[in-house]
Amino acid sequence: MNFPDNLRYTKDHEWVLLEGNVATIGITEFAQRELGDIVFVDIPTVGKSLEAEEVFGTVEAVKTVSDLFLPVAATINEVNVELEGSPELVNEDPYGEGWMVKVTVKNPKDVEGLLTAAAYAKLVAE
Repeated sequence: MNFPDNLRYTKDHEWVLLEGNVATIGITEFAQRELGDIVFVDIPTVGKSLEAEEVFGTVEAVKTVSDLFLPVAATINEVNVELEGSPELVNEDPYGEGWMVKVTVKNPKDVEGLLTAAAYAKLVAE
């Protein structure tokens, strides 16, 4: 499985790409494989400020629905509108076209406390 080194990860299987104080967030390749075919992504939190580990949306696969947890305290600025008509992008390209939200992070240093690619790979291998 692929876990890019330039991202940080959570135990809940989200990834974060931090650029300044703006972060792009999605779910990992491991998460989308575990969920199976994704049929719907619901993120009703645009414009909201949320704390770390609060639910910012849900992802629905053929057999299950899973909550999406915000990795760090942030304000949701943008949702990937491409997922409305093509939720399968999360399966096809979880680290690229399948991103879910862009946020303004309250404290960018919080991202440093998330898992590295190596630590996340070890977590999912257990």
